Amino acid sequence: MTDGFPAPVAVANAHLAATVTRVAELAGKMGRDLSQVFDLRRLSEASGVPADVVRTLLDGRPAGEPDLQTRFLQRLDLLRRTRVKPNGRRYTQQEIADGAAMSRQQAGALINGDRRPTMEHCDAIQRFFGVHAGFLTAHDSDALTDALQRTEQQLLQDFAGRARETVPVTPASTGDPLARLLQNHGVRGIAWRAAQLPSDKHRDKVTEWLDMLLESVKPNES
Repeated sequence: MTDGFPAPVAVANAHLAATVTRVAELAGKMGRDLSQVFDLRRLSEASGVPADVVRTLLDGRPAGEPDLQTRFLQRLDLLRRTRVKPNGRRYTQQEIADGAAMSRQQAGALINGDRRPTMEHCDAIQRFFGVHAGFLTAHDSDALTDALQRTEQQLLQDFAGRARETVPVTPASTGDPLARLLQNHGVRGIAWRAAQLPSDKHRDKVTEWLDMLLESVKPNES
């Protein structure tokens, strides 16, 4: 692709609203401060979405959607401000050009908004700054949803870790697959992980697997 991005399309926020609800409920169960979980600055830096737009989207209000050129420039400016060199200085245009395997003229034109980026440009710049694919291009609601899903995954890991601490480790349990399962994940951790699966089909598979495990470790009847 050499002529820039295609025209933008409308974005629904139902997925974002569902993610916000899940994260809030999980954080509440863990006793986490919601103001920290939904910290605007952190979410802005993680998603690339301006903090005021993050607030609007979290409130469930429409925020509009910038065109792709504007969105790219916003996200690239945020990267240059927040992903800096070890000495605290911003990367220069030449350093970005070298790291993204493009000429300084190309990098300058992209940074200044004089040239529309291609997907190849975006991929190269994202790799240089060490951010995930789509950081520079995703719609605001999608980008925020992705950032919140990463928060959700971290909360789930913390929740599972807390549950593991409640399962005592005994020498007799080390050879017991059910005991190892509970020790590694905890009952609540297993339940939360299953709840996050995308469909009933996936959850049925987990149930089937657990039933098989329980059957395999059932004591022999004499």
